[in-house]
Amino acid sequence: MTRTATIILRDALKLGEHDRAALAGLLIESLETEPEEGVEEAWAAEIDRRIAQLDAGEVTSIPWEEVRSRLFRTARGTTES
Repeated sequence: MTRTATIILRDALKLGEHDRAALAGLLIESLETEPEEGVEEAWAAEIDRRIAQLDAGEVTSIPWEEVRSRLFRTARGTTES
């Protein structure tokens, strides 16, 4: 990461949660191009399939807080709870 990007990140991390989320969303949108034909339909079908699996009890969900905790531990390179 460039020095400029590091400075921007440092400043962005000082923002409140809502502003950081909004900024992250805008940055991601700036990278996106037009989706390929059929992508939206494929995602809709995948969402429907996953909902059906949940409704049928074939899979169980994991609470966001647990997923978030696992991601942070992985990012830190630790496996502790």
